[in-house]
Amino acid sequence: MKLEFSLAQEPAATVVADINTLIVAGWAGRDVQAIEHHIEELAALGVPRPSTVPLYYRVANNQLTQASHIQALGTESSGEVEVFVFTVDGTMYVSLAADHTDRKLEAYGVAESKQICVKPIATSAWRFDELIEHWDQLVIRSWIEEGGQKVLYQEGTLDSLRLPQELIKGYTGNQHILPAGHGMICGTVGAIGGIRASNTFVMELHDPIKNRSLQHTYHVETLPVVA
Repeated sequence: MKLEFSLAQEPAATVVADINTLIVAGWAGRDVQAIEHHIEELAALGVPRPSTVPLYYRVANNQLTQASHIQALGTESSGEVEVFVFTVDGTMYVSLAADHTDRKLEAYGVAESKQICVKPIATSAWRFDELIEHWDQLVIRSWIEEGGQKVLYQEGTLDSLRLPQELIKGYTGNQHILPAGHGMICGTVGAIGGIRASNTFVMELHDPIKNRSLQHTYHVETLPVVA
């Protein structure tokens, strides 16, 4: 699946990633208590506990999309803002993803729930080496729409999540940079007020040191569940 990204602060510069292997790193927090909180948050929805922490889910690469509109079956799916990393010509880049997931199906199986929904990806990216020194200060956040209002849904600094190099090494066994053709979604922070669905999802990765942000918005069309 080919994804094209504009490079922030580099006018007219783009990079194209041909992703053939998509990995969603789950339970990727550094804080054991925070991980347990998220596990309990999902357990309240009937989601079984993970077998290992972190856990690497494989999702079909055809589920990647940079579209601003997606379709989802039923009314019980929702997004989670996450960092997305990928490598092109030996250079690793950072973008933004939503691990959109069917919450009803999640109670049956997390892997199945992740596979059934497309994964929206932003259309811009930064070079990872520009961020290494202040990675922990980066902020991910998201907003949903409720009652016609834009509501803050998630917000947290990346010091609450494992470093991408650590997650990559955990998946590959010995590398700190993703192989070409691979993309990894790198973990999320808790939902403010609990996990819930919205037809609009706005996500952002903010760099307070360089005063810049990556942002992507997508809208969800609900398809009817028929039998």
